Amino acid sequence: MTTSLLIQNAQCIATFNHEDPAQGLELKEASLFIRDHRIEWIGPAAELPTGLHDEAGDVIDARGHLVTPGLVNTHHHMTQSLTRAIPGVQNAELFGWLRGLYPIWAGLTPEMVQVSTQIAMAELLMSGCTTSSDHLYIFPNGVRLEDSIEAAAEIGMRFTATRGSMSVGQSAGGLPPDSVVEQEDTILKDSQRLIETWHGAQHGAMLQIALAPCSPFSVSPALMQQSALLARSFKGQGVRLHTHLAENDHDIAYSREKFNKTPAQYAQELGWLGDDVWHAHCVKLDDEGISLFAASRTGVAHCPCSNMRLASGIAPVRRLLDAGVPVGLGVDGSASNDAAHMVNEARQALLLARVGRALQPPEVRHGQTFLGCDLGPAEMTARDALGMATRGGAQVLGRKDIGHLAKGMCADLALFDLRTLNFAGGAVHDPVASLLLCASPQAAYTVVNGRIVVRQGQLTTVDLDPLIERHNRLALQLAEAARNA
Repeated sequence: MTTSLLIQNAQCIATFNHEDPAQGLELKEASLFIRDHRIEWIGPAAELPTGLHDEAGDVIDARGHLVTPGLVNTHHHMTQSLTRAIPGVQNAELFGWLRGLYPIWAGLTPEMVQVSTQIAMAELLMSGCTTSSDHLYIFPNGVRLEDSIEAAAEIGMRFTATRGSMSVGQSAGGLPPDSVVEQEDTILKDSQRLIETWHGAQHGAMLQIALAPCSPFSVSPALMQQSALLARSFKGQGVRLHTHLAENDHDIAYSREKFNKTPAQYAQELGWLGDDVWHAHCVKLDDEGISLFAASRTGVAHCPCSNMRLASGIAPVRRLLDAGVPVGLGVDGSASNDAAHMVNEARQALLLARVGRALQPPEVRHGQTFLGCDLGPAEMTARDALGMATRGGAQVLGRKDIGHLAKGMCADLALFDLRTLNFAGGAVHDPVASLLLCASPQAAYTVVNGRIVVRQGQLTTVDLDPLIERHNRLALQLAEAARNA
């Protein structure tokens, strides 16, 4: 059955339909018409064809609203919603944080994965995020990737589900305990099954599968190489590769000690550079690494909140962007961020890049100037950060059908009410920049694939209150089981 939706009289539609965020068209007093799952018409409200208005099956009065492309989250561990703010690791860096949480996550059940996935996705959707990846790399107690996949389908989020894995436990020199690693033949067999069963390569696919061995300190070189070969054997299907790389100083030290290489050199040796690969964090990527990523069009998931929370450092985002590296944003695991709010993540990316600029020595700043002085606050603009959160994220996930608003694109978008307190005195001057400079608001509406999944600030696809209650009960159950183990 054909469905249609008219978004009428928006104060501003920020299309981000240009590679340079500063050049993307911003339409004032504009409307947008969706038929089925695609944008059919976009332009000034006064020019909307009368026939389209009459055909609209549903109408959103967007007066006083900013419309943006749906935000794209390129890195997450959704099960970690169950261990947010948990005592014992609140003040730990990455390796200590992981060692403290691995024994807890070993108690995950299929129900816990399903419920925590929906909690994470609810938070994302209500912040205007329409597409998310998730890196599930631990599969105890009968957990399958289908537990995440089914949860995403029910709540209505466009999803890149990555089949993560850990195969090198502590007894073999890895970081995770042996109890949470898998046999590599099992991992590869399940990876192939998942791609063949679930991966969608068509325009507008709601579900895609990527292969994601967890990290250099938890899988073998052989698994990295074999996973790459497997993904690339599905030629033309867009099966992508993902892992963590160069996250902090300990990560660098491990790579040098075990492989006598920097993380970027190690990735190159394994065949893990290319336009079908994206790496999370890359905080400690050096000049050579940036050059390798740029030459190969390897993507980066920038996770500013997590990098601050774990004191990992400040990623060289401006240098990555200037070199031509595709960069998107990721909220990362809720237990290393304690939130999954994509507008807030973009705001933090904006602010962290600016303070990071100030902390760099003069010789690293490239001598760039802005109005006769060091680049300073212009290191990252609000439109730059929103560009990473939308078009940049789509590029990192290999999607050409989302990330900006234009005729023929998937109908994924978010609406923010500019008449609320957070925007007072800001949106009247610059509604797009005020989204990050003035506020971290919830979305008034979120539309995924032409379907309204958040309406007037309320989730429409699942009943949130009992979901939260169930999630909290499971979070306590998971922690209690670890204490009694």
